[in-house]
Amino acid sequence: MADVTLTQVKKSYGNLNILHGIDLDIKSGEFIVFVGPSGCGKSTLLRSIAGLEEITSGELQIAGEVVNDVPPSKRGIAMVFQSYALYPHMTVYDNMAFSMKIGKESKAEIDKRVRQAAEILQLTKYLDRLPKAMSGGQRQRVAIGRAIVRNPKVFLFDEPLSNLDAALRVATRIEIAKLKESMPNTTMIYVTHDQVEAMTLADRIVVLKDGHIEQVGTPMELYKRPGNLFVAQFIGSPAMNILPATVDKPGNPTVISHTGGRKATVPIATPTSAAGSSVSFGVRPEDLTIANGGDFLFEGKVDYIEQLGEVQLVYIDIGRTELPLVAKLPGNVDVARGATLRLNANPGDLHIFDADGRSFMLHEVEAKAA
Repeated sequence: MADVTLTQVKKSYGNLNILHGIDLDIKSGEFIVFVGPSGCGKSTLLRSIAGLEEITSGELQIAGEVVNDVPPSKRGIAMVFQSYALYPHMTVYDNMAFSMKIGKESKAEIDKRVRQAAEILQLTKYLDRLPKAMSGGQRQRVAIGRAIVRNPKVFLFDEPLSNLDAALRVATRIEIAKLKESMPNTTMIYVTHDQVEAMTLADRIVVLKDGHIEQVGTPMELYKRPGNLFVAQFIGSPAMNILPATVDKPGNPTVISHTGGRKATVPIATPTSAAGSSVSFGVRPEDLTIANGGDFLFEGKVDYIEQLGEVQLVYIDIGRTELPLVAKLPGNVDVARGATLRLNANPGDLHIFDADGRSFMLHEVEAKAA
């Protein structure tokens, strides 16, 4: 078992507080992804788990053992960095075998593990090559293989694909997904700024902001039920459209009037006291469709179009907000710049956030749990 448990973990550099009391339970065999904007503390949190950063306070357990004072080499972890950190004068085989040689493992055991890892990562035919004769994606797989041979309890990945071009990122991401399938009992913790990596690889995503955890959930939980405005706009690309709005008729369903000039019925319970209160109204670009008939949520002029082939991003000036409304429409829909467009969305795809930025969906869930 390789559970990782963080209890009120804090990290400071003098008077600068980076992590503010992190509480997180990671179950054995999970693939957890840390995401958040630059400077949110995700890499610091990963390095603290690895033992490369000393925790200021709190408790860190790996496989039931408190490891606050345990050196990195004794924690049962293996880390893959964004820079491959391969020895240029060593072959792929020797790079992968190096840590086992230092640990004085037998030649037979070294050969067995290196060849098993090479088979998993499709590196067998490259074992005699030097790193300089390999692509970036192949080198990153060697770095992953070097971690595999150690049989760690926990894998830590610190933005391992950020140095690769787009095509190699896709190919290597698939390799990492296959690696997880081949090692279902191994816990993996992965830091990235790339939403596609997070959404496609993670069992659960941890969204961080300013050293705090904003929300933890499966990729679709965060996408469908963001707990607050930050998560709503951070998860999803393009970001969720957010407009100021007022609760017109509280209850369930809720009627709100938004700055697009229309009223929307949202199937989310709001308290009676919410009548007349200011809220935020959200809808994802991909949930907007061109209105057929007289019923619509938004109306405005097409300001700009980004044609991406399969889809197009249509920016619409609705005249009442600083930023244009963004709709993600099929690429074959005929839309002209300057044309007036009316848009609709299913009520179940609408989101309401209170004055503090908390989702009314979250209020409803908490009320049911109470």
